[in-house]
Amino acid sequence: MIKIDKKSVSRKKSITVDFFYNQLKDKFNITLLNKNADLSREIYEQNLHRPGLALAGFVDLFSYKRVQIFGNTEIKYLLYLSKEKRLKALKRIFEYEIPCIVITNNNKPSPEVLNLATSYGVPIFKSKYSTTKIAFLISDFLDDQFAPRFSIHGSFVDVYGVGILFVGKSGIGKSEVALDLIERGHRLVADDVVIFTKKGEGILMGAGTQLVKHFMEIRGIGLIDVKSIFGIRAIRYQKRLEVVVELEIWDEKKHYTRTGLEKEFLNLMDVEIPYVKLPILPGKNITVISEIIALNYLLKHYGYDSAIEFQKKLLDTIKSKKIAKDDDRVIDYFEHDFE
Repeated sequence: MIKIDKKSVSRKKSITVDFFYNQLKDKFNITLLNKNADLSREIYEQNLHRPGLALAGFVDLFSYKRVQIFGNTEIKYLLYLSKEKRLKALKRIFEYEIPCIVITNNNKPSPEVLNLATSYGVPIFKSKYSTTKIAFLISDFLDDQFAPRFSIHGSFVDVYGVGILFVGKSGIGKSEVALDLIERGHRLVADDVVIFTKKGEGILMGAGTQLVKHFMEIRGIGLIDVKSIFGIRAIRYQKRLEVVVELEIWDEKKHYTRTGLEKEFLNLMDVEIPYVKLPILPGKNITVISEIIALNYLLKHYGYDSAIEFQKKLLDTIKSKKIAKDDDRVIDYFEHDFE
């Protein structure tokens, strides 16, 4: 069973404002208003801050390391002040090493505000979106950037919309199973090295590395490009992890579930992921079984568990004290059906 070493879990310590801007300018329609500002400034936190109290003079709890959001309230408050008091309020927060300011609702700062921000090196961005919307979008982006992540050796495939990670010893056939699934119309997310990022409290999103992307190594053939061979339908860049399947050579001394009533889970960064240990035997069609694992997961997701339903039926039969006959068929009478 795979385990995640805490030392292998990494987090970004910071990102630059330049990276922040280049990633979001097209996605969220963010415009840089003072191009001579210092874009090398660092963002250290995923949380945002609205500096209303800091502008008013209370800076004891000023979270200056965060991206500062200026909504209608902050802009109208500054316009309410005289020019002298407005510049004084802004100087008060510019003296801190704030990363940048995002002005929402298409508000326009006055020229003296832009000049003052530029003199302190503070980048000012403008967005047409409302404060609530842009705050949500930026928070989601920063949460992703600062989220914990780890890598696993395996093959990650989208099977009927279910993200299945195949793991096992080197040479067990993970890539071959993934290739067979791709041939059957399913989609490859990543092979060999899969990077997982924790989104929220209970979601792990997986993707490949920038270098490998959708290349696969097939022993005896070498490297193949799945996208070039099978087309764009055969790949996807990200997928939620929903099931882990560990492939291993059949060991008659080990116990393998027969009914499916015993549920097993893997704890990956405090996220419980359904876990299936799949023994390999000659003649066993792992690809078809993988499809069944995906379909069975979907059934359970929508409230139907085959093992539990069979158990209920068995218990009902025992309670009713019916004695099975030697010819206990599904039906009592075969009607004429000659083909």
